Amino acid sequence: MGAEMRVPRMAFRMKAGLPPGAHWPHLAIMSATPNRPIYLDCHATTPVDPRVLAAMRPWWEENFANPGSVEHAMGRDAEEAVEQARRHIAELIGADAKEIILTSGATEANNLAIKGAARFAASQGSERRRIVTVATEHKCVLESVKALAEEGFEPVVLPVDANGLLDLDTLRAAVDETVLLVSVMAVNNEIGVIQDLAAIGAIAKQAGALFHTDAAQAAGRIPLDVGEIQADLMSLSAHKIYGPKGIGALYVRRRPRVRLTPLLSGGGQERGLRSGTLPAPLVVGFGEAARIAAIEGMLDAGRIGGQRDRFLAALQAAVPGLALNAPDAPRVTGNLNIAFPGGVSAQAIMAAAPSVCVSTGSACSSAEIEPSYVLNAIGLDPARARATLRIGIGRFTSPADVDRAAAMLAEGWQRAMSDTSRAAE
Repeated sequence: MGAEMRVPRMAFRMKAGLPPGAHWPHLAIMSATPNRPIYLDCHATTPVDPRVLAAMRPWWEENFANPGSVEHAMGRDAEEAVEQARRHIAELIGADAKEIILTSGATEANNLAIKGAARFAASQGSERRRIVTVATEHKCVLESVKALAEEGFEPVVLPVDANGLLDLDTLRAAVDETVLLVSVMAVNNEIGVIQDLAAIGAIAKQAGALFHTDAAQAAGRIPLDVGEIQADLMSLSAHKIYGPKGIGALYVRRRPRVRLTPLLSGGGQERGLRSGTLPAPLVVGFGEAARIAAIEGMLDAGRIGGQRDRFLAALQAAVPGLALNAPDAPRVTGNLNIAFPGGVSAQAIMAAAPSVCVSTGSACSSAEIEPSYVLNAIGLDPARARATLRIGIGRFTSPADVDRAAAMLAEGWQRAMSDTSRAAE
């Protein structure tokens, strides 16, 4: 499934002695429902783990206090729950809890990292005006960098190779003393490829630039350690790690201190960087999801990788000519980005297999008719890009799920091929 690649060491800790699925009691119940939709879109979002939901519930039903209301007991209890969650999030990436700034999600975190760093540097008279990023970044990164062009910054968008990887020599040539910030995502949200963050961070540091990474798709899927990759800023999202939607975080290095200009004006919460009342239930859920990911990440990865390989083998046997996009890159275990042969569109296959929940690319751009800009960036021709599906297998995907989904997609492809042939007659 692609080249091996060294990833940073921050250890996932595995529960010893548990067979796959043993600590997810509702997995068998979900798989036993024959007519339910099969969810294979875990790069768009993940289901909330029942343990996360259980941890959140009391903070809606019993203690609903504002965690900023520390004058009374309920407020102090809510504040402590928030701080405990912050510690769990920090542990997942090898950070200090004081370096975790809570946000509404990774989009806000990316905006705060990029715009906040640029605007603070400009306010201090910095002559570093270039911001380096990559063509396959999430739209919120690309649009943030683009927006800063109107404030006098120079966006530098680097290409990737056919496997979606940033060439390190290309990066070295682009990063010099004029570069303020390098922003490269850890794991791509469409093709699942893993960038060499340690090498990228080292190149940024050698030039005296800040290094930001969008790790929304990486946290809980690969080991992350902000110290080992020399990250100054790292964006995270709860709903990508079986937590709730509407909450995320930005890691902001304290030593040496990274300074940002806040995006929001208000009460100065989150060390003055992100004003607004913290949603205690969501923060608690994020913390619990991070705690589980730190303990069970490697167990998840091994089991999910087996399900992915099983799914791909079944689909390749049923669909001759099925192709894996970015085949030689290191990728997270749950990801497949596959192109169907025969000139049929991915939308036609999905329409013919409506019980399989997959996507044609980034969910944030799924309303667009044009092929994915990520697939364009890795050099796919438009026809192949339009015939591509993104598969995201997750913690609660069962063997029965992947078997049924492979059969349904193969049947959907055959039906779409027949419909195309009839239309051409």
